[in-house]
Amino acid sequence: MSSSSSSSLHIITLMWCLFLFFTWCVEVADATSSTSEMWFENLVKNSNNSTGGSKVEDAQYFHIYYGQTFKVIKNGVDGKSYLLIQNNTKMATRTKYCTGRIKSFVIPLSNYSVETESFPVSFFELLGLLGTLQGITSDTVASECVMKSYMEGGIQMISKTELDKLKQFTAHFVGNTDEQACNFATFLPFYEDTPLQRAEWIKYVGVYANLEMRANQVYDSVKENYLCLTKVAANKTTSFKPIVAWLDYSEGTWSFTKDEYKMKYVVDAGGENIDESMNKNTYNISVSDNLDDLFAILCTVDLVIDETYVSDPATYTLSTFLQNINIEDKSSIGFLANQRLWRYDKRVLNSSLDWYNGAVSQPQLVLADLMEAFFPTGNYSTTYLRNLAKAKPVVSINPQTCTRATSAAMEPVVVACQ
Repeated sequence: MSSSSSSSLHIITLMWCLFLFFTWCVEVADATSSTSEMWFENLVKNSNNSTGGSKVEDAQYFHIYYGQTFKVIKNGVDGKSYLLIQNNTKMATRTKYCTGRIKSFVIPLSNYSVETESFPVSFFELLGLLGTLQGITSDTVASECVMKSYMEGGIQMISKTELDKLKQFTAHFVGNTDEQACNFATFLPFYEDTPLQRAEWIKYVGVYANLEMRANQVYDSVKENYLCLTKVAANKTTSFKPIVAWLDYSEGTWSFTKDEYKMKYVVDAGGENIDESMNKNTYNISVSDNLDDLFAILCTVDLVIDETYVSDPATYTLSTFLQNINIEDKSSIGFLANQRLWRYDKRVLNSSLDWYNGAVSQPQLVLADLMEAFFPTGNYSTTYLRNLAKAKPVVSINPQTCTRATSAAMEPVVVACQ
């Protein structure tokens, strides 16, 4: 073979190799092919979940996997996998996913926004991430420090319908599974069934910021305190556990709430949930038989937590409850006679309850509140619960009550456990 032929063959071979190489590492922008998703799944399978970082212990709806230059969060609620690529790697410049099942982000996030309606921004505060929060969709967020940053111009307000404006952020966190833009990332602790499972979602956020160590520390502190309090509650020496009912009123009808995490709270705080055979129905107060059935059940209950929604919690009083339930004689029902009617609307900002924010990331505080309600000592000031029967008022939080730098991490509260 002549030298020119040999040279041509080498050139062809080299070009073919380059073609294969660039085909393999080409940027996969808006990829939709099954081949791309199969490559991604193999990437996850070959990742190592024991190389440090965060390990999911209790939560059921997300898992974390680690590679050398990337991380993957598999979200069990929306069915998506989130590929998080370190910003100092070649992979960050050549790989981009936005399919029905896969999205990719470069981390740590340089900035982000959140859809703030009933969204638990407290997880981000515990990680010290308010400094990079640059957008919110409403002022209905029960966080004094978020609102302080907004009032000072550090955060901009953008309507959740203005998708083009939301695309400016590296990531936009949402609390639903609706159809989303490429930079939308779901954050869904409310789907979990127990308080600790919900609290562990701090690890989900930590992965986006390379703050796994901080996330682990916070969750370990919360979990240790929570479990310690459950042991204290289990050792309460009373003849009978208090029977507890969560009640909700809407459009003339009362119903018993059956959320699993609330049932778990009651048990962990040393109480007993109302029997399932008794709370399966709704009760229309305009129907006399319904009302009689409801009163018969309530006469067996020791404590009620009223969850009725109102736009202004400060206006909801004992009189409101009595009117809604059509009771005139308080002495005829035990939990009213003993002043054991509670609500979880004690902390409020702009009509938004901190129950849907801080209480999610720090369930040990809710547990301590319930223990005080079940076994009153008079020595503990509740955080989220207020005694409606004793006319306890709501506490309005505002930007002025934020006493730390917005970029500083909020520390989890450790309740005295003895």
